[in-house]
Amino acid sequence: MIELLDTINKIVFIILEAAWWIIIIQAILSWLIAFNIINTYNDLVRNVMYALDRMTQPFYRPIRKFMPDMGALDLTPMVVLLLIIMLQQIIRPNLFAFLARTLT
Repeated sequence: MIELLDTINKIVFIILEAAWWIIIIQAILSWLIAFNIINTYNDLVRNVMYALDRMTQPFYRPIRKFMPDMGALDLTPMVVLLLIIMLQQIIRPNLFAFLARTLT
């Protein structure tokens, strides 16, 4: 049973790490587009941004309900990244340690 918990713990870590990198890549690409370094006339850039937007919207949508509108400045990715850090560093290790203690 401990091996199963360890496997689930590793899978959760990989998913959180992938979400972290997807958000970072999307933020950097949005800055590059905003400063007109790359443009969305390129099909590849447009498709990549569309895919990244589709992947991150489920994370952003609940947070944007509570965040105040700050115009062009969107702090939602930062909030989501902070939540991912909290999940990775605090909640995930303690939760799986608690589950391992209760199942043994």
